[in-house]
Amino acid sequence: MQNTLRDIEEHPDLGIMLSDGTRLSARMWAPVDARDNPVPVILEYLPYRKRDGTCARDALTHPYFAQRGYACLRVDIRGNGDSHGLMTDEYTQQELDDAVEVIQWAAAQPWCNGRVGMMGISWGGFNSLQVAAMAPAPLKAIITLCSTVDRFADDIHYKGGCLLNENLGWGATMWSYSSRAPDPGLRPDWREMWLDRLENEPFLPATWLGHQSRDAYWQHGSICESYDTISAKVLAIGGWGDAYKNAVPQIVRNIKGAKGIIGPWVHKYPHFAVPEPRIGFLQEALSWWDRWLKDIETGVEDDPALRTYLMDGVRPARWYTDRPGRWLADAQSVTKTWHLTDAGLTTAPGTLSQSICSPQHAGSDAGEYCAIWLGPELPGDQRADDALSACFDSLPLADDLCVIDAPVLDLTLSADRPVAHIAVRLNHIHPDGAATRITYGVLNLARHLGRPLVFGQTEQVRLNLDHISYRVPAGHRIRVAISTCYWPLIWPAPETASVTLHGGSLSIDAMRSAGHWTFSPPDAAPPWETEELRPENHIRRQETDMATGVTSLIIEDDFGKVRDLDHGLIAGSIARERWDIHPDDPLSARGTCHWTDELSRDDIHLRTEARCAIWSDATHFHLTASIEAFENDVRVYHRTVQEKIGRDLL
Repeated sequence: MQNTLRDIEEHPDLGIMLSDGTRLSARMWAPVDARDNPVPVILEYLPYRKRDGTCARDALTHPYFAQRGYACLRVDIRGNGDSHGLMTDEYTQQELDDAVEVIQWAAAQPWCNGRVGMMGISWGGFNSLQVAAMAPAPLKAIITLCSTVDRFADDIHYKGGCLLNENLGWGATMWSYSSRAPDPGLRPDWREMWLDRLENEPFLPATWLGHQSRDAYWQHGSICESYDTISAKVLAIGGWGDAYKNAVPQIVRNIKGAKGIIGPWVHKYPHFAVPEPRIGFLQEALSWWDRWLKDIETGVEDDPALRTYLMDGVRPARWYTDRPGRWLADAQSVTKTWHLTDAGLTTAPGTLSQSICSPQHAGSDAGEYCAIWLGPELPGDQRADDALSACFDSLPLADDLCVIDAPVLDLTLSADRPVAHIAVRLNHIHPDGAATRITYGVLNLARHLGRPLVFGQTEQVRLNLDHISYRVPAGHRIRVAISTCYWPLIWPAPETASVTLHGGSLSIDAMRSAGHWTFSPPDAAPPWETEELRPENHIRRQETDMATGVTSLIIEDDFGKVRDLDHGLIAGSIARERWDIHPDDPLSARGTCHWTDELSRDDIHLRTEARCAIWSDATHFHLTASIEAFENDVRVYHRTVQEKIGRDLL
């Protein structure tokens, strides 16, 4: 039975009634004989719209599992897509309670064997972990991809206590995504649902900016608060090109029996991710589900705890189609230490006294915080940013250096302002001087210490850079580059600060030994069938106004427009961002976002225009947002939001 592909059927709008009367809409793929031969359920639970938003990846993934004996439920969370109700925030207790109800409902269906698995990437990876921490009895296993265990320290809002500009960027995305109408072909009350969403849509960047320290708001949903609440079997997957690379090692170290895989990928599922090599993710997942949902002895419990892709050092580029390297299994390390000295990065201690006061546009080659849209989003050549930083270079390496964990930087420093930031890059320096960023970290010194800095007072700080697996060839150098700004990745401190370094050391876990691993090649179900009405296009452009001196990053992501060849719905989106700053003035920083979303069926054409902006003065952040909705080019709704939020050590 397990080796025979089963005939499957699809239910495009399966209704799941919650206890409060809210109807959630699910798309289900299941064997046609599931009532006679019940199967486990695999749940993916998202706000990203199963009817048009995630169709491409759903088509490749869920029918594959269904043909192999699973019922796959792709559920729109309340207030999104074709589900009723309203969404108030991400990962609310309501969202998680709804998921538990869905799991209990699914387990009780006659076509289910009583066991449920949960999977997802990003939002779906987050809530898979969070629901597992609630331990509903039928939930036996999860697969979480590109997720986090700490919502404050390692999500799109804050990093190292610094405000990430992605707080506005992704907030703008949700401001647009969740304001879209249901498919008029499915819901007779679609217009009422749409207007209700528009009126109640929260502007989440302001909500998130209202919590600038790791308070109870962020502790909710952060499973690092209590790993031992998770009894379901966990397979965690990440990518070195993704923002969420740190969770996998933490999950493997802290959740009993958890397994981890980290490849060279950006924020995508590994069977269609880039950069290549891709892997047979669906085969890996099937072995996981078969073992924990069907009791088939697949041997996954004997797999290495952590399988990682060691990337060969390559020249810097804004985009890679593939990354040469090799797969490692349970790599073992030895710690190597370098010292930051006035002579550079040395193996012996030495004196250090260097001051850093970077111009505000330092960081222009950082790339996107979370590479996801498949445009030129990765870090570029670091030489321009390094020229605005304090740099410490090693001698040419005598042997290959294989970095396989999170480098740690210990610093003794002082600052001349109450709030100061540092951005630290570990770079690979090629013989001709080109600089590839290996990994990085940022730190708000005041937030780290829990108080304003005292002028000239010496402080001891430790910064963990992001996890990485990267080989620097013998004969090349490594560099530690430290700047006091990292725009436009983080929001600047309110005053231009100078930081003086008095001492420092870098610890790197270098590979000592490792097993080798080979994955099956990628497999998938047939792709989503669409008609392209407008091709997608992705632009990143930097500008300098020669009159004012303002520098700008302009982002234009046209996701194209397509018609679904099955049910006929037409959908398209365009996202635009602009990040401006003057090199001499941190209070000149400004970010603006504008999303256009279109939805058409027959003679109904719907469009939303979602805009937002952020700027600051010395004491407050200022945010504005607007949402406009059009039906057949007639404006049917308009709302504006204005927020003023105090700065707390930011």
